[in-house]
Amino acid sequence: MKAVGRLACRAFLLAVWTTAAPFDCSAGYPANGWADLRVAGPFVCRGDAPLDDVEGLLGELAQLQADLVRLLNVPPADPWIELYLFRDQGVYRRYLRDHFPQLPYRRALYVKRDGPGIVLAYRSRELEVDLRHECTHALLHAVQPLVPLWLDEGLAEYFEVSPAERADGNSYLQGVRWRARLGIVPRLDKLEEKGTLEEMGGDDYRDAWAWIHFMLHGPPEAGQTLRAFLADIRAYTPPGLLSQRLRQRIPGIEQRFGAHFRSWRQ
Repeated sequence: MKAVGRLACRAFLLAVWTTAAPFDCSAGYPANGWADLRVAGPFVCRGDAPLDDVEGLLGELAQLQADLVRLLNVPPADPWIELYLFRDQGVYRRYLRDHFPQLPYRRALYVKRDGPGIVLAYRSRELEVDLRHECTHALLHAVQPLVPLWLDEGLAEYFEVSPAERADGNSYLQGVRWRARLGIVPRLDKLEEKGTLEEMGGDDYRDAWAWIHFMLHGPPEAGQTLRAFLADIRAYTPPGLLSQRLRQRIPGIEQRFGAHFRSWRQ
């Protein structure tokens, strides 16, 4: 189990283990109780303002679970994942200050608790992207004992855009294609060494996204290797390193990676 132990040290980004109590309306958040509650797939969403305007987005989040099941062969999340949506930044900040003072501030957060965890966000211009990103974390950690940091972030970056844009519309794609044309292939083994969010720079998020794109849209054996890796973690079987698995399964993987992006349509 040593390999799993090493992965465990790297796994949880903002997915912080905590014994915090469930959201308590009596604590003044919101002062007059929840204005609305909706169920969308595995998510129970509570809002301190009516949720009519985000009903379409909640439907996307329900579909997100189906997409993860289909593409990654992970089981569906069970039990419910709590999603709290605040009407503005001020109320959201006060809740984080009072209940999660140890967390760095983000527009949205996934917090791993003594169960499937919770997602918290407020209504911002980036709400759709934020919720897709954090809910991807929540769905993965609901069914995986752990997820290596780079893989967790790479998957969240991939799924944070709308479904129609995942393959061709992500803002990372153009830069990754140009780098591939120059013969630059990001080193997956270097991403695997990242243990904390502070170690993850912008280039690391881009490179993690690129490897996810390669595994989901490149050679079929790359996707098969990813799904087997996740299955081994769920089975508590020492998974080793995904970079080593890919290299063993796909000879000349750097060349295959470069060719994938050089020829990818946009």
